[in-house]
Amino acid sequence: MADREQPVTLRTRKFIRNPLLGRKQMVVDVLHPSRPNVSKDELRSKLAELYKASKDTVSVFGFRTQYGGGKSTGFALIYDSNEVMKKFEPRYRLVRYGQATKIEKASRQQRKQRKNRAKTVRGTAKTKGVEKKKKK
Repeated sequence: MADREQPVTLRTRKFIRNPLLGRKQMVVDVLHPSRPNVSKDELRSKLAELYKASKDTVSVFGFRTQYGGGKSTGFALIYDSNEVMKKFEPRYRLVRYGQATKIEKASRQQRKQRKNRAKTVRGTAKTKGVEKKKKK
């Protein structure tokens, strides 16, 4: 955890206040010359402190480290409230921040196989494991 003590500088560019979506949006430049990278969790807490907001209303994503290291650039959204964030933020990001639960479903391949098995028994009751009709 010695990395967390190393200095990190945050600079925001292209700051826009978006009242329709109830948020502030900006491009964030992170200068971290003596560390390989900065965690999104740490960036969320630093931005919340900088803009006097709750950490739960800050969303950061799309960070890319420049070639040679030392600088990363990404995007940040700071919502006015938790309710607005839950309304407009994509579900996968809410799951990332622990504000929503992931919907567990079968894998893509299993869903396709189930669909194709159901197609083979067209016109009959679609139950699992129906045997195919033999040709004469």
